[in-house]
Amino acid sequence: MIQYKSPAEIEVMRHSCLLVGEAHAAVVPFLKAGITTMLVNKIVEEFILDHQAIPSFKNYHGFPAATCISMNDAVVHGFPSDYILKDGDIISLDIGVYKNGFHGDSAYTYAIGEIGADVQKLLRVTKASLYVGIDKARQGNRIGDISNAIQEYTEKKNGFGVVREMVGHGLGRDLHEDPQVPNYGKKGYGAKLKEGMVLAIEPMINMGVRDIIQLNDGWTILTKDSKPSAHFEHDVCITKSEPDVLSSFEAIEAAEQKNENLTWSYAE
Repeated sequence: MIQYKSPAEIEVMRHSCLLVGEAHAAVVPFLKAGITTMLVNKIVEEFILDHQAIPSFKNYHGFPAATCISMNDAVVHGFPSDYILKDGDIISLDIGVYKNGFHGDSAYTYAIGEIGADVQKLLRVTKASLYVGIDKARQGNRIGDISNAIQEYTEKKNGFGVVREMVGHGLGRDLHEDPQVPNYGKKGYGAKLKEGMVLAIEPMINMGVRDIIQLNDGWTILTKDSKPSAHFEHDVCITKSEPDVLSSFEAIEAAEQKNENLTWSYAE
C-alpha cells in the first residue's frame, strides 16, 4: 500500500533527506588512497549520531553497518571492511538516516584518484540518468515512465547494463515502502504517480552485462562479469507541478571539488 505524505510530513522528511547529503559531504574529505572502508563507515556513523539521528541501515534485517559501501564491481549492499582504498577505485556509498519519524536515503559513487575514460563515462551517465528519471516523476505519469526513461538513457543510448533485480522504492516512515521503482520498464505501466508520494529513485548501472551475483555473506551484490557498477540516488516527492527533490548533492559536489584526491569531472 502506498503511503501518501501531507505537506507538513514532507517538510519533516526533508530534514532527514538533506541530512543524508550532509553525511556524505562529511566523509568526502577523507576519501583518498590509504584509508579503509571501515574508517569511512565510522565517520559516517559518528556524523549521523552526532546529529541526533539513527543510521537507517544498521541492523536492518541484520545488516551490520551504518553505510553500504560497494567497491568497483560491487553493485550494492557491500560491507565496510579492512579494505584499503587505492587510486583507480570507485566507491559507492549508500547512506540512510532516521530522524523525527522519517527516513532519508541517498547514494553517490566516488572516484579515488585517476580513473579511465570508460569508468568516467559510466559514472557520468549513471548520474545523469538519475535526473532523466526524476524529470518523469510527475503527477499523472506512471512508475514505468521513470523506469523507461532511465533504461533508454543508460542501456539503449549508452550501451550499459541496467540491473533488474535491485530497484528503487517508496520512502517515508519505513525505509522501504511501496511502490517499487525499477530502472527498466515500459512507458504508461505501473502505479500512477500522485501528489504526496515519495520515491527513492536509484539507478544501478553496470559497465558490462546487467547480470549480478550475490556473495555468500547474503548481502553483497556483484556484477557477473566483474566489470564496474555505479549507483546514484535521490529522494523525490510528487507534487502538483515540478518534482520536489528532497535530498541534495550540493554539499557533496562542493566537498568533491575541494578534495584533490577526487580528480575527475562529471562534465561532458
